[in-house]
Amino acid sequence: MSAASTDMLEIVPPAGPLRGAVTPPGSKSITNRALLVAALAKGESVLTGGLTSDDTRYMAEALRAMGVAIEQDGTTFMVASSGRLAQPEKPLFLGNAGTAVRFLTAACAFIDGHVVLDGDEHMRKRPIKPLVAALNSLGIDARSETGCPPVELFGNPKAFEGKDHIVVEIDGSLSSQYVSALLMAAPQAPVPVLVRVAGDGIGSRGYIDITLETMRAFGAAVHQEDALAWRIEPTGYKAANYAIEPDASAATYLWAWEKLTGGAIDIGIRPEEMSQPDAVAYEFIKQFPHLPAEIAGAQMQDAIPTLAVMAMFNATPVRFTGLSNLRVKECDRVSALSTELNKILPGLAREEGDDLIVNGSPDHANLKKPVEIFTYADHRIAMSFALAGLCREGIRILDPGCVAKTYPNYWRDLASVGVELKTPS
Repeated sequence: MSAASTDMLEIVPPAGPLRGAVTPPGSKSITNRALLVAALAKGESVLTGGLTSDDTRYMAEALRAMGVAIEQDGTTFMVASSGRLAQPEKPLFLGNAGTAVRFLTAACAFIDGHVVLDGDEHMRKRPIKPLVAALNSLGIDARSETGCPPVELFGNPKAFEGKDHIVVEIDGSLSSQYVSALLMAAPQAPVPVLVRVAGDGIGSRGYIDITLETMRAFGAAVHQEDALAWRIEPTGYKAANYAIEPDASAATYLWAWEKLTGGAIDIGIRPEEMSQPDAVAYEFIKQFPHLPAEIAGAQMQDAIPTLAVMAMFNATPVRFTGLSNLRVKECDRVSALSTELNKILPGLAREEGDDLIVNGSPDHANLKKPVEIFTYADHRIAMSFALAGLCREGIRILDPGCVAKTYPNYWRDLASVGVELKTPS
């Protein structure tokens, strides 16, 4: 069954434990970082294990529009570049790919020309003002009338001439992607760049480490000045062959399939072998149905929907804290989780500020009333609420095709381990 061809899928609870081998898709976060850095590297690079999804397709198409040759064979990307991006002939449409919009906004500051970066109706609600403000402070004419895309940018490589170094500050509290965007763009500068995070915090710090690892793999020289500042030398990038690890956020669903049904799913990699922040979620998932009373979500944001839906069947209530960044993802995920959990059972969840409390009980598996889960065009809402359908009857996922954003084969993989998916009449 093709999820793209139906408006609704109902998950039928399996009669027994789920067992099998499933290979998670490549990491979206790493794939889009590696595509950009390879595009800024002079020569031919080969990326293996990459993700093919809506988000990575938008990134690749935008890079092609700026003169980069990208060929794909399965999970392998061949990237050939002059080391510089060229002015595109028309606005770049990037769907709802936050990494693509934010990373390219900074990278395009070094283009000699005019660039417009835009997205779909959901992307136009996702903030980018802190990044635009940081570029303005460097003398780059970047504009965003609403504080969200579209972004109009007039690249100016000459803005940095005559300086012996550049200092740029960025507010990273709303998204670490702003910081990563500046870091990855910095080696293009003609002088050293100091990227400093304003304030005393940053969301999803682990993704900064992924950014730095990717940069260094392509020859960038990055020095940690202090906990929230990095000095990047004007090295440019060098073409390289680079292996991309499986997606830890996607793996959380497979770990949940296993734990919720008492099964065994072989994903081909151990959690401790993953560098992505969401791999930490495994330490919580394995404790189910005795999740801790409080789980901090700031450093594993994309895993929170997985854990929140699992928590509805937990032995005790769970409070998820530090979720402010989840409000500016593909949708307001805190509100979406609360709303859809309460459809399943009124009073099952509530919001307190940016915290989410889920009043779990194993008895919730006995509920049978059909429930249609609205997914807000958000892949993670769709995939996480499918987990509820493994334990109780009647879970129906609307717009199941939205999983194509990061995990196009999610429904196929779920069926491959024995879960029946049906289209309600």
